Amino acid sequence: MKNTQYYGLETKKSLENFPVFSFTVDLRIIYALAEVKKAAAKANAQIGNISQEICDAICSASDEVIAGKLDDQFVTSAIQGGAGTSINMNVNEVIANRASEILGKEFGYVSDLEHVNFAQSTNDTVPTAIKIASYKLLEEVISELELLGESFAQKGKEFADVLKIGRTHLQDAVPVSLGQEFSAYSACAFRGANRLKNLLQEGILRVNMGGTAIGSAIGSSKAFIEHVVRELRDITQLPIESAENLVDATQNLDVFTDISGRVKSVFSGLSKIANDLRMMSAGPVGNLREINLPERQKGSSIMPGKVNPVIPELVNQVFFQIVGNDATITEAVAAGQFELNVMGSVLAFNLIQSLDLAKNSLRLLRTLCIDGITANDDRCSEYLEKSFCMVTALNPYIGYYKATEIAKESIKTGKSIREVALEKGVLTEEELNTILDASKMITPK
Repeated sequence: MKNTQYYGLETKKSLENFPVFSFTVDLRIIYALAEVKKAAAKANAQIGNISQEICDAICSASDEVIAGKLDDQFVTSAIQGGAGTSINMNVNEVIANRASEILGKEFGYVSDLEHVNFAQSTNDTVPTAIKIASYKLLEEVISELELLGESFAQKGKEFADVLKIGRTHLQDAVPVSLGQEFSAYSACAFRGANRLKNLLQEGILRVNMGGTAIGSAIGSSKAFIEHVVRELRDITQLPIESAENLVDATQNLDVFTDISGRVKSVFSGLSKIANDLRMMSAGPVGNLREINLPERQKGSSIMPGKVNPVIPELVNQVFFQIVGNDATITEAVAAGQFELNVMGSVLAFNLIQSLDLAKNSLRLLRTLCIDGITANDDRCSEYLEKSFCMVTALNPYIGYYKATEIAKESIKTGKSIREVALEKGVLTEEELNTILDASKMITPK
């Protein structure tokens, strides 16, 4: 196979027509499309559309594609006109020519259109491949979210006794434990995982295979539809079903806005957490420095000793990219007309990129940041003792206005709430020690 060019004329036309991008179609879509072609070959052989010899050769060639042995043959631009026809043809040509070679025949013996693409259209094979690739990546994202949730939960236990200032509006509010904050982050990660799990249950693998051009199944048959879906389910080990309405499933790609939108929503929460981590670690002298993030690299080429929160910054930027991708996906889904949406290539590029970014950044956040975080207990305690945030606990005993007076005096003088309250004689030292015990302020009584 070395140095052999398996793609043919239609792929070459694509290279001439769409030289706009340095990125080629993501290989996960290519592998999924090869799974589709293998399933179609088996279905066609079972109902007598192609010979068993041709079927076996197509299956063998498809397996080589799926195993990554022919990666260099998939050369079409990730963004292209034609609703993904060039993607489909690239795969058809490579599988057909490799299958011919497997049989010891000249290229063309196994036909790209009359054998590999029999009873199919770009309009059912490519959306199906995008769904399969997206589903598999979603499973990986879910796994990473759950692992991240576990890491946050472990830190929640580790930091359970670290009391600190809780903040609202970026201002001191009331006491909280660092453990409570990390437990909340854990809940956010697990909730995100559950929301994506729910998405997997909502029919994103209802495919329009056999619907061919517009979902009317012209050039296909009920037998092919039944067999190809069953074979595809067996090959992928995924819960693939035939869409109830093949015309709808061909016209409308709104399932992809669901996937993209939910991933964006999950990362909106994670980006907020990344911001918290950046601010809590800010310093080391001129800011909070309540936690220490693992040092990953030099923070400056000119400032010695500076360390930056590079992994949380990465998560922020991944979120920004996912937001941009989501906007593109939404526009692409809305741009369909009548019986087909032709914007599948740009949709697929952005969706797979978002899922890949999500998976990888979640892993990096967990392994390179969260697992190595330590707490600055003394710093947290010092801030808490000096802060007027504990004055809220005095409200039930001395009233809001008297407590406000003490808070203002504390800010003005730099004295603690405890010191000011003692000076004013509003409560005894014993009473203040009980009331201002921060450990009793962080949970319901």
